[in-house]
Amino acid sequence: MIAQATVEILLRGGVVAYPTNTLPGLATLPTDEGLDALFHIKQRSNDKPVSLGVLSLDQASTLVSVPDDVRNLEAAFPQGALTFILEAHERMDQRLGGTHVAVRCLAHPQARALVRAMGPITATSANESGETPARDAQSAGESLGLTSEAIISGNCPGGTGSTIVKISANESHGLVVTVMREGVIPAHDVVEWWKNRN
Repeated sequence: MIAQATVEILLRGGVVAYPTNTLPGLATLPTDEGLDALFHIKQRSNDKPVSLGVLSLDQASTLVSVPDDVRNLEAAFPQGALTFILEAHERMDQRLGGTHVAVRCLAHPQARALVRAMGPITATSANESGETPARDAQSAGESLGLTSEAIISGNCPGGTGSTIVKISANESHGLVVTVMREGVIPAHDVVEWWKNRN
């Protein structure tokens, strides 16, 4: 259950720290106001898009194209371990990637409760760009100056973040997978699964 005060912060375009199954995340709604606040807190350049956290690829399919192979790839690894960069149905804010948007199926119970309450939220690490994130959402939120109502407490396993995978269409090869950032799932494992998927 997400506190009403936390819901109100997000509805007003504010930012909330929350736990994930890797590192603490920062949530805002994918609106101009919310993204303005998020990028200000993170001191992040507008040309470095953030991902969106969703409950499932079915939910993500309202925003991006989700081929069956991507659904199967996601199911082959632990939930929340992969972030997919997929073609958007309509061009979105450049801070979300414009024509290609990154989506991650969140696994942590608190993160999932937040998405159930609010719909898709941003899923970027809770730290200023270039800084090392804290291991728990409380510490991460406090380090960014967030109020207690803007922090959903919870520990995170830490370590590396999700592995970011871009799926693109190629006329001669069909769908192509590119590992953009290696995280908790080794790039080799993703590539090998993709090569042997049929």
